[in-house]
Amino acid sequence: MSRLILSQALLLVEAVAIVALYQVFSSFECRQTDLFVFCRGIRLAMVLGLCLAAGFAVLLLFQPSLRESLVVKSATGGDRSRLWAAVHVAGLLLIVAPNLFLSDGQMLAYVLPFLLTLAVGGIAALVGGALWLMPASAWRDLYRDHAQLLLPTIAISLLIPSLAWTIGLVWNWSDTLQLATFYSVAVMLAILGNDVFVNLDLATIGIVEFYVEVAESCSGIEGLALTTAFMAIYALMMKDDLRMGRFWLIVWPAALVLSFILNVVRITVLILIGAYMSPELAVNGFHSFAGWLSFTLLALLILTIVNILPGLSKTAKTAPKIKHPPLTEDRSAAFIVPFLAFMLSALVVHTFSQTPEVWYGVQVAAMALALWIFRKPVLALTRNIDLVACAAGLLIGIGWIVTAEPATPYASLAEFGALALTVWVALRVIGTALLVPIVEELFFRGYLFSLIDDGSVLRRVAAIAITTAGFAALHSRPLTAAIAGVIFALVLLRRGRVFDAIVAHAVANGLIATAALVTGQWSLI
Repeated sequence: MSRLILSQALLLVEAVAIVALYQVFSSFECRQTDLFVFCRGIRLAMVLGLCLAAGFAVLLLFQPSLRESLVVKSATGGDRSRLWAAVHVAGLLLIVAPNLFLSDGQMLAYVLPFLLTLAVGGIAALVGGALWLMPASAWRDLYRDHAQLLLPTIAISLLIPSLAWTIGLVWNWSDTLQLATFYSVAVMLAILGNDVFVNLDLATIGIVEFYVEVAESCSGIEGLALTTAFMAIYALMMKDDLRMGRFWLIVWPAALVLSFILNVVRITVLILIGAYMSPELAVNGFHSFAGWLSFTLLALLILTIVNILPGLSKTAKTAPKIKHPPLTEDRSAAFIVPFLAFMLSALVVHTFSQTPEVWYGVQVAAMALALWIFRKPVLALTRNIDLVACAAGLLIGIGWIVTAEPATPYASLAEFGALALTVWVALRVIGTALLVPIVEELFFRGYLFSLIDDGSVLRRVAAIAITTAGFAALHSRPLTAAIAGVIFALVLLRRGRVFDAIVAHAVANGLIATAALVTGQWSLI
């Protein structure tokens, strides 16, 4: 079960990261290019992939026979699972690379190579991820065994964008939905004490000289389509046990209302962000693909609630008899989930704050909570302290400190009182010297390294290179971090213990944190 759960969690995190990268932190638009059709085709492929993944998730959530079958078939992942994992990672790197190395203007100037890179990366990530989970023959057998459910689910999922377009015609042809949306947003903004400007003819609404045009693609139509489609898949699965009248006459309209409310809240929050924080962040937040992702998660949440509502089932539900080991004791999950918590909390902090360093405590809390949840498998890694690992950590720490360039102190900390500054410093030191080394080493040298390394020289070199590259990408000084990553990998290989790498990393970060504490140069960490 853990392999399946981890694959779903990774898929969700990757989708959120890609959407944030290209839809929130980039202003690139297909209409700005001469390859509009090709560009929109890639976008549509992403939407279809998201819909298919979400439709499949619905089946896994509410169809025990399919879920158990997939758990059995994906238990080992096949003889070449590590190779396909590498293909998946390579695809992700191709997807994110243009945004990391090209400006929006350069993306437009090199639009064909840029779009081809996205297309190839998307295909590689999709194929690599699917075949990492289990071989193609297992996918074929799974489809053959459950075709009666899978085939209509695939069809409904692929029709979701068309359903959204059809509902979108109502937005353009009728004033009812548009008027309801604008009026609701205006009321929420007014309740918060704002003078609201609304122009229905131009589909524009705003406050404090910040106005946005809410077009059909930003109107929340996707939410209505996704909710309807996924409820249809749910009804298809439960057709023999579901009270259809109550489901479609009561639950479905209530779900549509929830989707509408979410869209009103989304527009309201983005207008507030644009007026009082960052216009660029607000405008980019209206991108429709971000809406597809958020409304997909809402639809899955609604179905989860529906599944436990009383009065919808014709027969009493019985608890499954099959028992699985708790996820909190799964070694792979313990290596991955704390790192995901670290990355997601960082994404949230950097998205919604102009001074993310102030909110470092949020990341500390996320890491601490994740490590506490998985404390049993993490504590099982502890061994005797290796002096060689300590020496390697001291070497890395000294190198990081002496090669650091003078940096401007965090101006935001000047506003802190004595107590607030003390708390912030304590959290910064705990996070840097203790939590970050555990979280990063569990993922890079614990999970990812073992996923690639099979003992051969070629795969071991690849494991060192890939984990080092990923580790370096997280740091503001990638070259120095890459050297540290190589040393941490060698420490791991010396005795085959990830705990040694954690110790080396903790010693290095502890020394750096001490230097930052003494000098006040928190940019060191």
